Amino acid sequence: MKEFVTVAVFNFPHETFILKNLLDQEGIEYIFQNETLVSIDPFASIAYGGIQLKVHPNDLIKAKEILDSYKNDNHLKIV
Repeated sequence: MKEFVTVAVFNFPHETFILKNLLDQEGIEYIFQNETLVSIDPFASIAYGGIQLKVHPNDLIKAKEILDSYKNDNHLKIV
């Protein structure tokens, strides 16, 4: 997991639900760092650095494509 890179940061867990499904469909390995901490204490999300989506560098381009289409096709905001 050390080689995973941060692709996006979210403030709240509900912002990641659809994205998890899209990443799973493409077979991209990912982790959402700080997801549990922010779920427990959502008002301190900024203090924890938000929920960081991390992917393996080999999946970086495909993950960015998914994020771009997710951001442009929906009214959900990626911070």
